[in-house]
Amino acid sequence: MTPPAAELRLTWVQPEDLLGHELRQAAEDGRDPAGVRRRWLAAGGRLAPDRAGASAGPTPPALRALAESLLDELGAASSPLAAAEPTDLAAIHALAPAWSPLPEVPAGTGTAPEEGSPAHRAERPSDRDTRTRLAARLEAAWLGRAAGCLLGKPVEKLTLAGIREIARGTGNWPLDGWFTGAGLDPDVAARHPWNRRSAATSLAENISGMPEDDDLDYPLLGLLLLEAHGHGFGTADVARLWLAELPAGRTFTAERVAYRNLLDGVEPPHTATRRNPFREWIGALIRADVHGWTHPGDPVAAADQVWRDAVLTHTACGVHGAMFAAAVIAAAAGGRADVHDCLAAGLGVVPGGSRLARAVRFGIEAARAEPTGTAAGFADVVDALHAAHGDHHWVHVLPNASLLAAALTHAGGDFSGSITRAVSGGWDTDSNGATAGSVAGLLAGSPAALPDRWTGPLKNRLSTTVGGLDGIGFDTLARRTAALAVLPQEGTS
Repeated sequence: MTPPAAELRLTWVQPEDLLGHELRQAAEDGRDPAGVRRRWLAAGGRLAPDRAGASAGPTPPALRALAESLLDELGAASSPLAAAEPTDLAAIHALAPAWSPLPEVPAGTGTAPEEGSPAHRAERPSDRDTRTRLAARLEAAWLGRAAGCLLGKPVEKLTLAGIREIARGTGNWPLDGWFTGAGLDPDVAARHPWNRRSAATSLAENISGMPEDDDLDYPLLGLLLLEAHGHGFGTADVARLWLAELPAGRTFTAERVAYRNLLDGVEPPHTATRRNPFREWIGALIRADVHGWTHPGDPVAAADQVWRDAVLTHTACGVHGAMFAAAVIAAAAGGRADVHDCLAAGLGVVPGGSRLARAVRFGIEAARAEPTGTAAGFADVVDALHAAHGDHHWVHVLPNASLLAAALTHAGGDFSGSITRAVSGGWDTDSNGATAGSVAGLLAGSPAALPDRWTGPLKNRLSTTVGGLDGIGFDTLARRTAALAVLPQEGTS
């Protein structure tokens, strides 16, 4: 007799789990979910899992049908924060400082033209020299993104207490190197198990090249997108590329819901809103790098470009997070800004009164207020961030953007300090390490400026299931990315 097949509980798509997350999302964006919550719990429903992507099943058909109905009911309610936190690009422009009208310079004042204006273009080095230097910065960014991601992979989903206990138990606190199982007390390991998908390829004792991760898959997809469609791509082009190149099982949270919506015939941007409680999580932010890398020194253009990518899956704070990251990265890619200038550029492209802007400012201020400037002192910053944002899911964009800004600020953009602080702060460890590594790699300026202890184990090899790119080198990726960059004198036409 054939045994019954084990139940398949696919993460991030079960209606009974989505509803629990939508209840949480509604409370965060100012809607009143109390009535729906009472009806759901009274019917036998449960709240969403705290850290896992799916609850234990099975779910009775009637309860699942109720979850779908309540999802639609909550989704139809508008947020009172919508005016201050728009998704529409023109509305974002109206509220973000970067698009505020600039004061006119009176005629005849003798003000010199700014660098980058037509009067200065003849003084610029050749495009070839510029792209060569840019390619070096971009190789450092690709490597930095990979190293930061890899550092965070084995502790993704762990609590902050678990990360600290593991690091202390292996003599790696304050965090200063790869995580390791060597010398870890079995009781600690049992209390805080490594991420099961990552431990085999992301501990100090087994790293050999960069294993696949969505935090690297999305920059690869962004590269393919620009190579196929140029900087004038549309959101539908992003969707078509995903359907052609991105396995559904390699998507998570908002991306998985949007992917399913595409297969159901839902058109963008409705893919971001239909039964998608993850629309303000971190997924769009981790897709921002290529848009920033290819607009060196032009954070406004980078933010506008990533918006077309982000609205496939996200709204409001989720989109603002992507625009913030793209602008920070673009400023760093220009090669002239320090980390504080870069973060200011990021804040310039999001509505100043939004939750995203407040979270970033809080992270920056907390980092500046910490008196020692040491890695050990950063633990106090992290504690303050968790006290402020601890009610959010660990993948939500707000706590993660706040931590990213704090880590970069406290480390002053130093590469090792930035990625270790970002990962040591918990929440979405691999994503935060990746973005911190990208920014700090750009600020370092070249692969040679990055410590070999972080880049050597990568072996210039990236594993991926995307686009036939498995095994590609970071040097090759940097050259291909640099070839797509819009240099300051070129414009976007």
